[in-house]
Amino acid sequence: MKNSFYLLICSLIVLSCVTTEESESIHAENWSKRYTDVSVKDSLEFGKSYLSIYSQIYSISQHKTHNLTAMASLRNVSDSDTIYLTKAVYFDTHGKLLRTYFDHAIYLAPLETTEIIIDEVDTEGGTGSNFIFEWMIPQDCPEPLFEGVMNSTVGQQGLSFTTKAERIQ
Repeated sequence: MKNSFYLLICSLIVLSCVTTEESESIHAENWSKRYTDVSVKDSLEFGKSYLSIYSQIYSISQHKTHNLTAMASLRNVSDSDTIYLTKAVYFDTHGKLLRTYFDHAIYLAPLETTEIIIDEVDTEGGTGSNFIFEWMIPQDCPEPLFEGVMNSTVGQQGLSFTTKAERIQ
């Protein structure tokens, strides 16, 4: 019985040390497969949206920050039309371009969602990072929905909140 207990404890310790492979996005491999040519679609409406993302927030004072995992959720809210996302770029607190996730048109089928994940250890964006998304939609189609979901868990404490994009063009 005592050996079983030690085996259980050792197993839990080993399993807690297993890490998953880090990636910038869980869907990046799909973006190249979703490339489409929107130049032949001449009746599309262009738009640009701004989404605030927080890879860090202040804790206790301005001198202490808390790291967060951030997810940018890119959603087609139309139940009948395919939409096209043409660019996704990520900037830090000072407006410096950090990453271009894609700069060619990809499609999202009706009601489809994809995400961009900013890992908790990736603090390069800081407390005021943001995304700019460019998109094209058919006439009379609802605009895409871009949301940020930030979270962190430490011990028994959990923190989560959301942001919503605003159209800027």
